[in-house]
Amino acid sequence: MRAGILGEMSEYVAKRVFNGDFPVYSFMYTLRKFIRMNSIAKNEIDAFVKSVAGKGLSIRDIELLANGFFKGSDNLRQQIKEGNITWGLNQLKKSSTQTTECTNTEQRMLRDLESVQQYMQKITCRARDDSLGNATFNVQASLLVQGIIDIMDNFIITVRDLYDQCEQA
Repeated sequence: MRAGILGEMSEYVAKRVFNGDFPVYSFMYTLRKFIRMNSIAKNEIDAFVKSVAGKGLSIRDIELLANGFFKGSDNLRQQIKEGNITWGLNQLKKSSTQTTECTNTEQRMLRDLESVQQYMQKITCRARDDSLGNATFNVQASLLVQGIIDIMDNFIITVRDLYDQCEQA
């Protein structure tokens, strides 16, 4: 198991872990899930570790920052990369506190919005992959994409209305 974990670490991350600048626990139980489930590249993991290593952060704070870094907005990611760790943590903790004050229905909606954002980003990147395109894929993808296109206009109107409603509140 240890050899497998070491094999998943980049040279940079391994160095920071062995120097005691970054907890191995955070790599094993926080960062590895992003590598495996979300196909996050090692250079992005390196960028995150570079931003937070050696700052004396708790494992809980590292987990919160990692979720914000890999699942959050581009602005949040940029702030963390630039070293604005305290600002990032404050934003994430404020957001986390606000989420627990939401009803179950509101929490589900927030999770759904996170999923939509995540999948939109994935599809945007993967659709540019030149290896896509065999006949079977094209037939199935065409049907799915047509279904998405059919609901896209209504979806955009609904999301914009939700945004306007939230901004006014």
